[in-house]
Amino acid sequence: MEQPTPPRRILVVDDEPFVLKVLVRQLTQLGYRDILSYEHAQDALAVLQQDDHQVDVVFTDLQMPGMDGVEFLRQLVQRGYDGQVVLVSGEDARILKSAEKLAYSRGLRVLGSLAKPATREQVQQQLTGAATLEPERTEPDAYPPEEVARAIAAGQFVTCFQPQVAFATGEVLGVEAMIGWQHPRDGLVPVERLLGGAQYAGVLNNLTRTMLPGTLEQATQWRRLGEDFRIGVNLSIDDLSALDFPDFIVDAAASAHFPLSRLVLEISETRMTRDRLVSLDVLTRLRLKRISLLIDDFGAGQSSLAHLHDVPFDELKLDGSFVHGASRDASLNAIVKASLLLARQLNMRTIAQGIDDLEDWCVLRDMSCEVAQGRFVGAPMLGDALPQWALAWASRYAALAR
Repeated sequence: MEQPTPPRRILVVDDEPFVLKVLVRQLTQLGYRDILSYEHAQDALAVLQQDDHQVDVVFTDLQMPGMDGVEFLRQLVQRGYDGQVVLVSGEDARILKSAEKLAYSRGLRVLGSLAKPATREQVQQQLTGAATLEPERTEPDAYPPEEVARAIAAGQFVTCFQPQVAFATGEVLGVEAMIGWQHPRDGLVPVERLLGGAQYAGVLNNLTRTMLPGTLEQATQWRRLGEDFRIGVNLSIDDLSALDFPDFIVDAAASAHFPLSRLVLEISETRMTRDRLVSLDVLTRLRLKRISLLIDDFGAGQSSLAHLHDVPFDELKLDGSFVHGASRDASLNAIVKASLLLARQLNMRTIAQGIDDLEDWCVLRDMSCEVAQGRFVGAPMLGDALPQWALAWASRYAALAR
């Protein structure tokens, strides 16, 4: 296997001279030669401002006098640093994880974190292990609403489907419909990047009403994959603000001859804040029509429990940021267990998104989660690819169950 190209220059910041020397020696033993090391974050920032000191990876401690690691990371962002970051600290693992999440959310490319004392193998794993994380977007891309409206009218939006299977039996249970904008310049833009933007009010309502009828018609062709094959559809703020939306859903399903009982409407907490009473009106009517309501990204919002109390949700989807890695992180593991227990007590069907590897699969299966969704099962795909995927999945699951 071809090894990743080593970074050109590494910067190490730690106020403990002994720890600093050990880390520099470990990097040297791994073959890295261009290493800058500093005991004070201010000195490191001064070097980064020099044009001839382009740095590819920064290793930084968190607990430092004068300027601590969190402030140092903020200063990196303000100075436009576009390299990668590894956090190194002797602090509690939860503090380290919080700092890692903060750096990632601010747009830094975080390779990971190391607890002191780190071994040479752990350092190498950070530099040559998993693929680099992309910075998290803190706000939707600024596509003008009129451009989005024109794209909808021009048919530039397409629907992909991510399969869902039963943990216990491997049975194919359904799919989540994911709409993407085939942008002529930026490629496929997930519609989730637009759903929360207030500037798109009145625009995305047309998107759901344009795409859903065809999606339901296509779904009727997959009955051979399972008599109770279900399809999940994400709703926008506009959908939840339109009092006639339940009637539209009923009409669209009737035209496609798709049973309402096999339709799942997925609602993110963040899309229910504009007019709570109208949203509750719409969702209650949908539930009365025997349409399933799923609370999406559970745990990622600020008022999950309040929504569970007020809205007649009957399905719960765990946020992928809690699921992926729950096999290795005790805090994530505890959050997932508590969420599943809550769902069972409320008689809700449970879905785990973010099942991206065998470890994720095993830990959620052992916790008795019902439904799996993620790259380990299958990536989002066009509808025509689903039957072939189902055949391949059956073979994979047979081997997995041995």
